[in-house]
Amino acid sequence: MDVHVQGGPAEPFLGARDLFSTEHDLNRPVTVRIRQDPDERTRVSHSDDAHRLTISRQAATSAMARELALHEYAHMHHHEQDHPSHTQSTKEAIYLALAGQSVEQRKLTHCYQIANHMKDVYADDIWMPVVPGDKLVPFLEASLAAAVADRPGDPPSLQQAGTPTRTRRPGEPAARLTPAADPDITAVNAAFALALCERHDLVDDGDRLYDLAHAAAQDAPDVSLREFKQHFASLSPDPDESEFRKALVDITRAYAISESGRAAD
Repeated sequence: MDVHVQGGPAEPFLGARDLFSTEHDLNRPVTVRIRQDPDERTRVSHSDDAHRLTISRQAATSAMARELALHEYAHMHHHEQDHPSHTQSTKEAIYLALAGQSVEQRKLTHCYQIANHMKDVYADDIWMPVVPGDKLVPFLEASLAAAVADRPGDPPSLQQAGTPTRTRRPGEPAARLTPAADPDITAVNAAFALALCERHDLVDDGDRLYDLAHAAAQDAPDVSLREFKQHFASLSPDPDESEFRKALVDITRAYAISESGRAAD
């Protein structure tokens, strides 16, 4: 594997390269561009002769930098191998799933995020057998805990007289002025986290991740945590194009056309 790092520390990306190449390889060279902007999301682009990974300095210097690099190398590997999860048009599958339906814009946006989770399942199937997943569980727990704590609530001006306000727990962030995390997609994200950890035997039944997922599900009564966990966990390890398209269509319909009032898990 040929990896070139620009604008920041090379060690996490070269170390990830050495680990990744023990089991897999990339035919095209990889350029890693590290940017100062802390809001720069990790982005990967591909051409016929190269891959490019753009990542923030904050992410590139974090404790998860090596694992993030492994994850992105796995996406590149699937792209080179024409894996169905990476060749299927997400837009095409979503439009097929929702033909004739009227869907909220927020839910349509979430459908693309859910499709990315499916790609991530297959990317994680590639790299997680290469290194221990001990860093991943705390990372997922912290991300889910932040989203659950950031759930919407009635502003003071809308609270009914006599309604007690919720006391902020120690260590919980103060109230935000920006939009809060959407409970529906937070519940799906929780299902994805559980499915990923169970798929790779990373958690026991009593792990904190289950408590956090349950809290997320309580905030989203129209989303079945159990159903979406099953969608992610049951993805075939080696799908053909038709099988993957059906899985993507099914999970899209389950989310965007779910019945209101479905009980939380």
